[in-house]
Amino acid sequence: MSAGRWRGTPLAVRLVVAAAVLVFAYGTVVHVAQLLVPELGPPLDLPGWLTVYFTSLALCDPVAALLLAARRAVGLALGCAVLVTDAAANWYANYVLDPAAGVTAGRIGQAVITALAVALVVLTPWLMRWFVPVVRR
Repeated sequence: MSAGRWRGTPLAVRLVVAAAVLVFAYGTVVHVAQLLVPELGPPLDLPGWLTVYFTSLALCDPVAALLLAARRAVGLALGCAVLVTDAAANWYANYVLDPAAGVTAGRIGQAVITALAVALVVLTPWLMRWFVPVVRR
């Protein structure tokens, strides 16, 4: 994050945004690795629409990270959309498609993504005050 772009922004805001950027950077690595090494992907046979969605995260995650780091309000909207839909998609994969009973690695991951989604959605109104709004012409 550029020091000039973030000058005058409270440390708490910078820390929350930095954490979000790291979450999306991690997501980028995971989704790209799963594309390059299919064995790293989910062991389930996913429907085509879900495969397309998870594949799209290899692009959406880094875009969200870059927009957040650039302090763009649209980055908050994209970040919330990505995390909420990722939590829902993982819920479907882990609770509807996966026949396993009990706690699984996928279900733990889904719980983490859901917690991250809730946190970003709840914090977005507070963060928005410090972000550059969309310019209207």
